[in-house]
Amino acid sequence: QVQLVESGGGLVQPGGSLRLSCAASGSIFSFYAMGWYRQAPGKQRELVAFITNGGYTNYADSVKGRFTISRDSAKNTVYLQMNSLKPEDTAVYYCNSNPPRSLWGQGTQVTVSS
Repeated sequence: QVQLVESGGGLVQPGGSLRLSCAASGSIFSFYAMGWYRQAPGKQRELVAFITNGGYTNYADSVKGRFTISRDSAKNTVYLQMNSLKPEDTAVYYCNSNPPRSLWGQGTQVTVSS
């Protein structure tokens, strides 16, 4: 089973940027689409963005225009470039297929605070 490992999170000031990476142990093309999800304290996990094998992308309204999802198929890696970060973007970020499998990684913590 393909395993996914997220990295790149950290503490950043409002207005700052981060790039998250999701490294897969196998081909990401085994999934129709790959997505980035996030879960803030006390809230349900939500889909932030996804990219299909054909390159189609889609974003949650809350991040549209600020976040960009991309992939490097040769490296079996999916990225999430996050710009103009806001405190409400604070969450643990996960990658998974879309729709998601039951197996989730550990995620990477993103904290936006001054």
